[in-house]
Amino acid sequence: MHQTVLLQEAVEALVTTPGGFYVDGTFGRGGHSRAVLSCLGQEGRLLAVDKDPAAARVAEDLAAGDGRFQFLHGSFAELPAALAARGVDSVNGILLDLGVSSPQLDEAERGFSFQHDGPLDMRMDTSRGATAAEWLASAAEAEIARVLKEYGEERFARRIAGAIVRARAEAPIERTSQLSRIVSEANPRWEKHKHPATRAFQAIRIQVNGELTDLSALLADALDLLCVGGRLVVISFHSLEDRLVKRYMRDLARGDALPPGVPVRDAALNRRLRLIGKAVRAGESEVAANPRARSAIMRVAEKVA
Repeated sequence: MHQTVLLQEAVEALVTTPGGFYVDGTFGRGGHSRAVLSCLGQEGRLLAVDKDPAAARVAEDLAAGDGRFQFLHGSFAELPAALAARGVDSVNGILLDLGVSSPQLDEAERGFSFQHDGPLDMRMDTSRGATAAEWLASAAEAEIARVLKEYGEERFARRIAGAIVRARAEAPIERTSQLSRIVSEANPRWEKHKHPATRAFQAIRIQVNGELTDLSALLADALDLLCVGGRLVVISFHSLEDRLVKRYMRDLARGDALPPGVPVRDAALNRRLRLIGKAVRAGESEVAANPRARSAIMRVAEKVA
């Protein structure tokens, strides 16, 4: 069963205008969307987005029962075009709950988890794009090593990439159990309390789904999409995502970079965002009920100009 992380905290930070237009960029199974709708008045609107066809099916049922709700099957990187097509110039808030949902991890046939044997797919959108198995079958060894190092922060990226290439020369790597075994055997130092394939599976999933590329694209467009006073709320689950979000919000909240000592009024710094509170993490009770919430971190910023 999917448990929405930081549900109350995210919705309270996001919804400031009950009659506004909001975006849930990662619908999942609709936890955040339903909570947002409960805070909106009759004039309020919510557009939800998700790559997953299973999420689309849940969203269709929600849309059928609530005229304030619309859904886009695709990536949140497509928001500028999607909003323009709907005649929406700006929105009052954008929520992103990044990473993989519990149903995606728990369903073996999706191929996201090393804990369940299944086809090595890993696509969030199973209707398009190459699977993880297809990417591993064709990628050069150097490219596999780069992905493992950059997206998984894997210390032994080159060693594991070499093992993958040698293994695929003997037989196609088509199951999660195969990949888990290859990576585990190639990893010489297993981290305490962490499966040796954790970082590799994360890295390959990010590569297959273009997750950081999509996030960077959305951040580049966010200021143009938000109205003044509109909020960007992002929940991240690993350091790569959070680092992108933190730097983006921090830089726009600081304003123009000037040489040290230059006398300038604060109003002239061209600050575009205002940070709302400090980074928020799940409380002890939420982590106890949902261990996957342990790594969640939420950041909030508001457009000021």
